[in-house]
Amino acid sequence: MTETSRDAKRAATAQRILQAARQEFASRGFDGVTIRAIAGIAGVDPSLVMQHFGSKAALFTAAVQLPADNAQVASDHLLEVLGVRLDELPSETRALVRSMLTVPEAEASMREYLNERVENLTTSLTGEDARLRALVTVSGILGLTIAQHFLKLQAFEGASRDELLHAMRGWTAFLSASEAPAPESPPVIES
Repeated sequence: MTETSRDAKRAATAQRILQAARQEFASRGFDGVTIRAIAGIAGVDPSLVMQHFGSKAALFTAAVQLPADNAQVASDHLLEVLGVRLDELPSETRALVRSMLTVPEAEASMREYLNERVENLTTSLTGEDARLRALVTVSGILGLTIAQHFLKLQAFEGASRDELLHAMRGWTAFLSASEAPAPESPPVIES
């Protein structure tokens, strides 16, 4: 076996493990997932998972990273995230969001999480304003979460999940632009 085919086989195994990890972390969360379960789905021995990624935390970090310079994948991912946010929030997320403005530890935890999300999304975008577009997007998702689940804005009552996701497609479409379009100047009104 040549070194190249061995490397290709190793890379393919790592991708199977990552795909299984993404599936498991998405459905069960970090605490509900075991290395053994991920290995079973990937069809590998659990020790191989550890050889590739070192720890469950390192595997989680790798699994939640968006691919670099791929705005379409980032946009699709954000629509999935938005779909999740439209559903009932998990109790731990609800507690964190509710407490983030009054409990310093919750504030720090939320800030760390959102900063990581901004940096992760930024790597998938191109253009000088990639970080700002990531910041606006992550902030918007937080705002949507608060508006729906805590403030319970009336506009959510008449809208179906599919209608909301359809409307959000336009919101996330700007991510695939290399730079967001410059805002138009307001018309000059002469008096």
